Amino acid sequence: MTSPQVFDCIVIGAGAAGLMCAATAGQRGRRVLVLDHANKVGKKILMSGGGRCNFTNLYMEPDNYLSANPHFCKSALSRYTQYDFLELVSRYDLAYHDKGAGELFCDDKARDILNILLAECEKGDVLIQTETAITNIAKTDNGQFVIDTERGQYQSHSLVMATGGLSIPKMGATGFGYKVARQFGLQVKDTEPALVPFTLSDAWLNVAQELAGVSMDIRVSCRQQSFNEALLFTHRGLSGPAILQISNYWYSSDEITIDFLPTHSVAELIEQWIANGEKATIKTLLSHILPKRFVLTWLGLMAADLGDKLAKQLVSKDIEKLTQFFHHWTIKPSGTEGYRTAEVTRGGVDTDGISSKTFEAKTTENLYFIGEVLDVTGWLGGFNFQWAWSSGWCAGQYV
Repeated sequence: MTSPQVFDCIVIGAGAAGLMCAATAGQRGRRVLVLDHANKVGKKILMSGGGRCNFTNLYMEPDNYLSANPHFCKSALSRYTQYDFLELVSRYDLAYHDKGAGELFCDDKARDILNILLAECEKGDVLIQTETAITNIAKTDNGQFVIDTERGQYQSHSLVMATGGLSIPKMGATGFGYKVARQFGLQVKDTEPALVPFTLSDAWLNVAQELAGVSMDIRVSCRQQSFNEALLFTHRGLSGPAILQISNYWYSSDEITIDFLPTHSVAELIEQWIANGEKATIKTLLSHILPKRFVLTWLGLMAADLGDKLAKQLVSKDIEKLTQFFHHWTIKPSGTEGYRTAEVTRGGVDTDGISSKTFEAKTTENLYFIGEVLDVTGWLGGFNFQWAWSSGWCAGQYV
């Protein structure tokens, strides 16, 4: 039997966090091997942001993350900030732009970010091996990790799990990291799809299908959390940034409330139209503010008798009705589109078992967990990539 190849550190997972950690450790002089079962590295980076990779956010706060322990992310985010990552990409003259709300995207393509990470790995003489399925992980009595794969055996002093969550299985996502966590005595918080569209059923599904493709800015609320962003009706239900954001906070059987006119008041608009002596019907006037297709469908469903009235013909009961339908629509989604389209996974390895400084498991010396495999979930807008950079860099100082 051939003797195992020996490294200082083995990183499992060649995604954002894994490559960041490997590059950081390699440049400290550690001999690093990255293993991944996929056929190429950084698949999720390449597909992110519509192929342009929303790689960080200028307005980064710990409040932009969900975790059973909301304090866990603070240390890493403060030690490796969005500005540290911007300093890294500026060394490579990356062209990028702020799409709004501090969301930074590549001007050209997501591959530019991956190429920077690979160049950083090269600087640290990191060895990267894809198409390597792991069959077993064990820790020997002398403290070494032994990794058995279909391509041979590897040994290391430190082991980093950067295996991500369950989102987008066609990209190679699996629950392998959770399995390893449990093997070494760590708890795993329940996992669910997050940053994911909602599905509707029955009559409301028919309405969504009728309105498929219609988009508008709304405010959506659930569990004391709300977001002002765009909604998109789809053939399956509801999507768009506002819906993806609120899905992080939604649990099965929760209701969500949508305000279709977050910057207006229906009652005040009607008052204004009356004062201006408007001769157009309510449906025409509302169509100046909201997509016409939506207004006609919504009034047809909720208040068919009001759409053809003039503002001055409305009584207070009518105004209350319109206020309810346009400012306080409450619905219980039947579910989500699941991991197939979810951008991230909520839940994961319980952070109570992990050091927030080093990312080492408290149960097992020299075993580390970073990135999405942990119970830390960011908002939409570059926050999950920043968590990958921050956790990867911090662990890279110790592995």
